[in-house]
Amino acid sequence: MKNILSLFCLLSVYVFISCSEKKTDDQKNSVQNPPAAESNMANDGVVIDKQSQPDTLKGSLKAYATGKVGDAEIKITYHSPAVRDRIVWGGLVPFDKVWVTGAHMATAFEINKDFEVDGKTIPAGKYAIFTIPGKEKWTFILNKKWKQHLADEYNANDDVVRVMLQPETEEPHQERLRYEIEAEGDNEAEIVFYWNKFEVSLPIKIK
Repeated sequence: MKNILSLFCLLSVYVFISCSEKKTDDQKNSVQNPPAAESNMANDGVVIDKQSQPDTLKGSLKAYATGKVGDAEIKITYHSPAVRDRIVWGGLVPFDKVWVTGAHMATAFEINKDFEVDGKTIPAGKYAIFTIPGKEKWTFILNKKWKQHLADEYNANDDVVRVMLQPETEEPHQERLRYEIEAEGDNEAEIVFYWNKFEVSLPIKIK
């Protein structure tokens, strides 16, 4: 009987040590190998979907949009604020002032091919997107200084191109600011911005 009790105690100790080691290994693995999705989100942000209802997330989300037009690859990196029952146009976003067209850092537009905007050829590269919202029309701006905080450092001398655009104002409500790259054939696309029943589209042509 004594031998059986001793054997039982030894087995209990072995099981306890084995479980403890396994738990420690699992903890190490969870630290050393984080899920790929979380890693990508930290680096690139999120893709903003069509969204008609308020969300519960706070702050302006780091976001991106990507697209391919023929051999051209395009990426827009931005921060996406939400409406949250606020007055956006003429309130949160003043009319007739340069706006970062997002939040926090300037919205960055990156393309690996030369392209054309309003008849002007622009070299492949990385640019900042700014707009000047108006009550009737908007001014769309590409600026060569892509890394800026809001419009604090904006300088019109660095503008690559300015285009007057007519916004669509009868769109479904979009709670969070969203960009899309919509290909139209092998060498044409539209850079589209949606927010709070507004849609603004910039046609581009790949060279």
